[in-house]
Amino acid sequence: MASFGEKPVTADIMFQMGLDSACGRHGATDLVTAHKWFNIAALKGNSDAARYRKEISGEMTASEIAEAQRSAREWLSMH
Repeated sequence: MASFGEKPVTADIMFQMGLDSACGRHGATDLVTAHKWFNIAALKGNSDAARYRKEISGEMTASEIAEAQRSAREWLSMH
């Protein structure tokens, strides 16, 4: 399991990071980053993440989705 500092990063934390990115909680809305975190959270077992990922995919281009998937694969390979 990856960690930020000393705190392990759970699927629920990744899901929350997706929500934060999707609604622009810490700046501008970033659907690519939101998709990435929802994708990783879904892979790690968060049951809501796949539904949210599918929902925002409808607002994204194929290129943006591909970018989000690449980013998720990169993150997973490093953690």
